Amino acid sequence: GPEDILAVKVWRNTEVSANVVVRPDGKITLQLLGEIQAAGLTPEGLKEVIYDGLSKLENRDKSEITVTVLQVNSRKYFITGEVFKPGPYMLLRPTTMLEAIISAGGFREFANQKKIILLRGGKQFYFNYKDVIHGKNLDQNKQLEPGDQIIVP
Repeated sequence: GPEDILAVKVWRNTEVSANVVVRPDGKITLQLLGEIQAAGLTPEGLKEVIYDGLSKLENRDKSEITVTVLQVNSRKYFITGEVFKPGPYMLLRPTTMLEAIISAGGFREFANQKKIILLRGGKQFYFNYKDVIHGKNLDQNKQLEPGDQIIVP
């Protein structure tokens, strides 16, 4: 995804081999091949695209091409409002609403812990922290998805 860092290695071809950042438009640029759509592809899928491009220029074996994700920066959620550390957070592993609030340092003094809002796409979900920590309505402790926004009023 955008902002991810990839290592593209082509054996015996330093012109194409490079560490690249996926641009906001989802593309990367490689010498000899130009712009390539990378967002939405697995490393294996991107390897196929690079192989197809290089095979038009020279005889190449697929095993000579490696694509590795060095750093995932595209999977983020955002938390704002009455928490100690508002801002973007990396979503590198499954994370719940409760875990997100903990990562943000917990609530500030005047936070409304019963009316927290999760914005996902065009939908709103409500999260009552008090209920969840007392074992009630646990289904509201949703797993976060990339792009989710949490508002703590």
